[in-house]
Amino acid sequence: MELLEYQQPTTNHSMIDDIPEAIRETVETPQKSSLPVAILATLALGIGGIAVGLLMFLFPIKSSPQASTETVTDQATSVIQETSEPEINDSPTAETIPEPEPIENVLGHLPYEQAKPSELAPITADGSIQLKKSAATEFLKMQSVARRQGIILTPISGFRNEETQKYLFFEVKKNRLQDTSTRAEVSAPPGYSEHHTGYAVDIGDGLVPATNLSPKFANTPAFRWLEKNAARYSFELSFPQDNPQGISYEPWHWRYVGDRHSLETFYKARNLK
Repeated sequence: MELLEYQQPTTNHSMIDDIPEAIRETVETPQKSSLPVAILATLALGIGGIAVGLLMFLFPIKSSPQASTETVTDQATSVIQETSEPEINDSPTAETIPEPEPIENVLGHLPYEQAKPSELAPITADGSIQLKKSAATEFLKMQSVARRQGIILTPISGFRNEETQKYLFFEVKKNRLQDTSTRAEVSAPPGYSEHHTGYAVDIGDGLVPATNLSPKFANTPAFRWLEKNAARYSFELSFPQDNPQGISYEPWHWRYVGDRHSLETFYKARNLK
């Protein structure tokens, strides 16, 4: 048997030439960078996302009526719960306004401190009728203006001490055969009269004196002038009709409320017990 000589195989260039050029480049040369491909892929995804968003905008997916109804119901329930359950402030710093304590009274009359003689000033020429200095000053101004307009404001009574009030309440009650409740409707017991303060004054019409200390005073020019002008001088009617103290209507009885002390005297305690 004839021995055949071994020959190392050689590369068949004709076969390589038959391989397509794109594949041959990957075999014969190193692999090129994939960066351009990644950029192209990102751009493609971005364009695709924009297209999908545009389609959803043009053709939105409508929710079912049931889902919409449930959403509205949930929102309404939430609003009702929020409005029906007010927030309670348990903070210890929260301010609370206490109810005014009821004060003692006698048949609707409130207790008042008696003014000191040094606090008084006359409002008549003979000095027999006096008021607190601040009230006296304003009364004289009011009286002067009224006189220039043809109105005569005549002071009938001003400051009264407890002894005088004691006589007016008890002795007059006896003379008129009045029971205590009836007398209290027109006169205060001693210690409970606004006249003790020096801020209260009884006024009459100097041109119609027959109406003094009478409900008929409400029909006089003097009373009508007071209704329109007394507030300019810080005077107000103490016992108007249907007043909360249950005192009879006294159109002649006015009080001064033009400074801090007078306001506190008449308005600090308004709750009757």
